[in-house]
Amino acid sequence: MRVVIQRVTQASVTVEKEIVGQIGQGLLVLLGIEAADTTEDLDWLLNKTLNLRIFNDLEGVMNKSLLETGGDLLVISQFTLMAATKKGNRPSYIRAAKHDHAIPIYEAFCQKAEALIGKTVAKGIFGADMKVALLNDGPVTIQIDSKNRE
Repeated sequence: MRVVIQRVTQASVTVEKEIVGQIGQGLLVLLGIEAADTTEDLDWLLNKTLNLRIFNDLEGVMNKSLLETGGDLLVISQFTLMAATKKGNRPSYIRAAKHDHAIPIYEAFCQKAEALIGKTVAKGIFGADMKVALLNDGPVTIQIDSKNRE
């Protein structure tokens, strides 16, 4: 499981010209799920995401997490995060989970996040053609892979 986390002052996702999810200050999380992902990957990655100290404290130092700031969360499914680019110039998505495996993990990620942050998590629509708009704050962009826990 992979995430790209962006600290934002605002973000939204639009499907067929309708905004289906939007947030103010918080995190935009692009979530890629592979066939080998388990609930252990989900729990580890969600904990890491919500506890990353990437929001400024009163001294302007990145020392606070989303949980501490009470910020918003927008989670977008993105199978292209699982792209393999080793051979040639056309990415391979063979590692990306099929819908029957990925959707329950995506939904569980969002539901567990809601329980932990105590508010609704904004979401895209799984598998839809989505347009994501954001105002990256910093900019702060971090990527994490549950299979490569650096």
